Amino acid sequence: MANNISRRRFLQTGALALGTVAVSRYTGIGNALAAQQERSQVFFTDDISAAGLLKIYSKINRDITGKVGIKLHTGEQHGPNILPRDLVKALQQRIPNSNLVETNTLYKGNRFTTAEHRETIKINGWDFCAVDIMDEDGAVMIPVKGGKHFKEMSVGKHMLNYDSMVVLTHFKGHAMGGFGGSLKNIAIGCADGPIGKKMIHGAPDNVHYELWLKGEPFQENMVESAKATIDHFGTRIVYINVLRNMSVDCDCAGIKAAPVKAHDLGILASTDLLAVEQASIDIMYKLPEAELHDLKERIESRKGLRQLSYMKEMKMGNDRYELIRL
Repeated sequence: MANNISRRRFLQTGALALGTVAVSRYTGIGNALAAQQERSQVFFTDDISAAGLLKIYSKINRDITGKVGIKLHTGEQHGPNILPRDLVKALQQRIPNSNLVETNTLYKGNRFTTAEHRETIKINGWDFCAVDIMDEDGAVMIPVKGGKHFKEMSVGKHMLNYDSMVVLTHFKGHAMGGFGGSLKNIAIGCADGPIGKKMIHGAPDNVHYELWLKGEPFQENMVESAKATIDHFGTRIVYINVLRNMSVDCDCAGIKAAPVKAHDLGILASTDLLAVEQASIDIMYKLPEAELHDLKERIESRKGLRQLSYMKEMKMGNDRYELIRL
């Protein structure tokens, strides 16, 4: 009995000693626990199906209420890499009082005018529900809190009609952004065509693409535009990235998109924009070299990783995350 008591006291004393070391090393047990809690949750599934999408959405949808806009990049006509319609339809039908939302483009393609855009939506099979082209009736300015490039951003006027937003994104490369994830989907995708997109691109007009902003200035403009939308919705916005058919080109390229070299990876989702973007890049960068090479070159040659570092500077989320596999 005495030996057992002595052993117990030794263990208790040892635990206290270890606790003292922990306190001195981490300046408080509370701080150590807080450091662990600072990680944002990012959910992941390799099941790229309607069932997989619905399962992962169920992990992040707590604050999605009221009238819900599902922000989807509808793509140019016959784009080979756009998200499968059955995935998008299954999610839309699961979310009460929801519809797809989009805006017209700045470049003169098949989504430049509302009439052209609606025809493209029909051709690409998105007409299974209402699609709200948010700048059909004009635009409205909303604040960019803490921005160094913008104090306000012009977005499609109809965005103000929604209580919540689900950002459903085909994660892939992008000609100017380097990569197009959830940030690009709302930064460019919620800005109206004639004003907001022109502000972000620093575009003198719709023709001289070579004069548009490039590199870090463009990435920072995108981040500030996205911040306006995030601040508008508060906790009522969530992000889903589908890492499938990842060409180096955006769905803006339509049938001209470069061939896909990377294999499909899965779906990531979070209530934290920076966390889901960082996790998506981290997973992509683990691809075999032959599959990663073109995507990495596209991202880094356009200074695309500035999206992540500037989001952190703008306090738009957490680059530390816990990946939860479903």
